[in-house]
Amino acid sequence: MRNPGWIDLQVNGCSGIDFSSPELTGDDFLRAAERVLESGTGCFLPTLITSPFGLYRRNLGVIRRAVVRHGLEREVPGVHLEGPFISADPGAAGAHNPDWVVPPGPEKVEALLDLEPGFVRLVTLGADAENAAGAVRLLRSRGVAVSVGHHLADSGEIAAAADAGAQALTHLGNGVPGMVPRHRNPIWAGLAEERLAAMIITDGHHLPPELIRVICKVKGAAKIIVTSDASPGAGLPPGPCRVFGSDAILEPGGRLYNPATGYLAGSAVMLAECMRRLESLGIFSEAELRMAGRDNALKLIGPA
Repeated sequence: MRNPGWIDLQVNGCSGIDFSSPELTGDDFLRAAERVLESGTGCFLPTLITSPFGLYRRNLGVIRRAVVRHGLEREVPGVHLEGPFISADPGAAGAHNPDWVVPPGPEKVEALLDLEPGFVRLVTLGADAENAAGAVRLLRSRGVAVSVGHHLADSGEIAAAADAGAQALTHLGNGVPGMVPRHRNPIWAGLAEERLAAMIITDGHHLPPELIRVICKVKGAAKIIVTSDASPGAGLPPGPCRVFGSDAILEPGGRLYNPATGYLAGSAVMLAECMRRLESLGIFSEAELRMAGRDNALKLIGPA
C-alpha cells in the first residue's frame, strides 16, 4: 500500500510530549510534530483533551505560534478539541478528568473559539450534553467540524446532533464504559446513524478485528476515518510512563493503559501503523484505504 500522506485528526502527543500539558513549549511541540510527520503522516490535528480553560488559552497559543513561526500551516492546519464538552461519567470520560468537564453553553463555546480564531478545526462533544444540539449548530456556523463521542448518548440524542450538523463519531467503540446495555448503547446508536462517519482507532488494541469489520461494513469506506489517537506514550519504550498527567503502563505488545482505571490511555503508534493493520484485515481496496486514511478526513475538516 502506497502512503499518500495520511491525515490524522487525533494526535494527543508522542515521545513523552503531551499537547495538553501545562508545561508544553513551542520547542516541545515542534519536536513532536517532526516525529509525527517523519512517521508517514502528512497532515495532523494536535489534539487537546478535556482541560481547564486556562490550559486551552495557553496551549492553543503555544501551538499556533510554533506552527506559524516554522511555516507548518499545511501540515498542522489547526487543532482538535476533544472536550471539555463530553460526559463526566467515568466510563465515558475514559482518560479525561471528569472534574474539568463542562456543559457546552454558547458563551463557553464562543470563548474557546475566540482564543485563537480559525485555529480550532474539529471539536468532539457528547451528544447527551446539555444544549448539545445548540452547541453543534454554533460550532458549524463558525466553520468548525463536529464529532460526537465520549458520551452515553442514545439514538435520539445522536440523531438530534446529526440534525444539528454533526458529521462524525469520535473513535466509535471506545470512550464508553466497559459494560453497557447490550442493545441500547452509544455503539449501536452510532452505527445506525447513517449521516455520521465513524472515526476508528485501528492500533490493534482499541478495537478487536471483528468489530472493525462490522463498523467498516456498516459504514462503508466513504464513512470511515482512521485516527491514531497517538498519546505521549507513542514512541516510548515499554514500561511505566506518564500520560495525560496520570501514571500509565506501556506493555511490550503496545497496549497503553492507566493501571488505576484499566482504561486505555490513547495509543502507542502513529497512523501509518494503524493503516497497515487495517490493510491486513483485507476489508478495503487500496483506493478505499486512501479514503479511510486521508480523503475522508480532508472532507471532514476541509482544506488547510
